[in-house]
Amino acid sequence: MIQHVAIIMDGNGRWATSRGLSRSDGHRAGAKQISVVADAARKMGIKYMTIYAFSTENWKRPQPEVATLMSLLREFTTDTLDQMMENNVRFCISGRVEDIPLIARNSVFNAIEKTRNNDGFTINVAFSYGGRAEIVYAVNKILKERKSDKPVTEEEFRNYLYHPEIPDPELMIRTGGELRISNFLLWQISYAELYVTPVFWPDFGADELRKALESFAGRDRRFGGLNLPSGDAVDK
Repeated sequence: MIQHVAIIMDGNGRWATSRGLSRSDGHRAGAKQISVVADAARKMGIKYMTIYAFSTENWKRPQPEVATLMSLLREFTTDTLDQMMENNVRFCISGRVEDIPLIARNSVFNAIEKTRNNDGFTINVAFSYGGRAEIVYAVNKILKERKSDKPVTEEEFRNYLYHPEIPDPELMIRTGGELRISNFLLWQISYAELYVTPVFWPDFGADELRKALESFAGRDRRFGGLNLPSGDAVDK
């Protein structure tokens, strides 16, 4: 069974524009879908979901839009906290948390602390996040903390990432139809299956998630090997 689904939640702005609404309205509609999709994933037996909510590049957006996204982060971590506790959901965040405004940051830290021991499902929000920034963060942490002069292995390197306890995603979903990775989980998705849908994030619900999982179930995951008729795998 798939353990970890990663999602690039794209299309909020285009969804709003197509309805004559503001981009902020689109982000608010998209924020509501997070709980819907997370609850569906939890009920389908998925253990981890990482969502791309705000990239390191998104700070370049107009200030009112950025302010809306900061407010939505605070509202999400406050308004869904009781639901997370009731459903045994752990909340965590990946990214440059120190860049988040204090009020929203305090709400984030409160949610992290309150849900720390929940182990039924983990929602990891990538916020002020960049895949390259995470790799640089890991390198700097190694330089600061590591005492050994032996070569760093891949297994050791992942221990310095934001959340090494979370397994790599088996499936990465991108809504909104764009065909790019957008600096998301560059280390972790090296062997993830990709699923792109034209459906905008505010319209992506349980049925769309199920379609993605059905697509994943039909994939032949070889991890660089060949699946022979006998069932044995060999390197190419």
